Amino acid sequence: MSEPAVRASGPHADEPHDRGTYSDRVNRIRAGVLGANDGIVSVAAVVVGVAGATSQLGPIVTAGVAAVVGGAISMALGEYVSVSSARDSQTALIAKERRELAEQPEEELAELAGIYRAKGLSEETAHRVAVELTAHDALGAHLEAELHIDEHEVLKPWQAAWASAVSFLLGAVLPMLAILLPPAELRIPIAFVATLVALGITGAAGARLGGSDWRRPTVRVLAGGAIALAVTFGIGALLGTAIA
Repeated sequence: MSEPAVRASGPHADEPHDRGTYSDRVNRIRAGVLGANDGIVSVAAVVVGVAGATSQLGPIVTAGVAAVVGGAISMALGEYVSVSSARDSQTALIAKERRELAEQPEEELAELAGIYRAKGLSEETAHRVAVELTAHDALGAHLEAELHIDEHEVLKPWQAAWASAVSFLLGAVLPMLAILLPPAELRIPIAFVATLVALGITGAAGARLGGSDWRRPTVRVLAGGAIALAVTFGIGALLGTAIA
């Protein structure tokens, strides 16, 4: 079980003190924003590229659906593998630290005191801090001081995988609608505008949820999306002309 949340008061009331909850939140935000942005950009790039090559709706729909399905699976699998590897590493480190505490407690206590001495505490204070922390939660104290991890913060691969897949699908809806619903002569400009608007929203929302300024991340994602759309449209138009 995770430790109960510690709620701060005063000017720091909004700062995270429940580390497990904060880690889960950051993990969800990261996977969700990444999935949504990828869904918007990759599907928009595919359908715009195909629309640059042909005005027929059939090939555009086929390519778009393939991009949506393949992209969602790819995002989920990539997140699962990546987060699983990180979780396995965390689990191994926790097991190693638990074993060392059981086999050589005195050496581990001395190591913990040394860490706090290196941070500027006197030898007496560092030893007292190490003793009190060890008495309270030896494993937690060593994991935090030595490895900067928390036993209750182990990453959740399935959570990241589902968040990425669902957000990818949600992000892919807009470019699909923007390319399919308008008349043929307006498909590409509407898809361009809708895609950039959606990217601006997700970029700003992700920055706000993460607690950072929204302007620089939004500009980055807008610039990347615009380049991707322009390049794929240009390639589609060139290939369409060459094949025709």
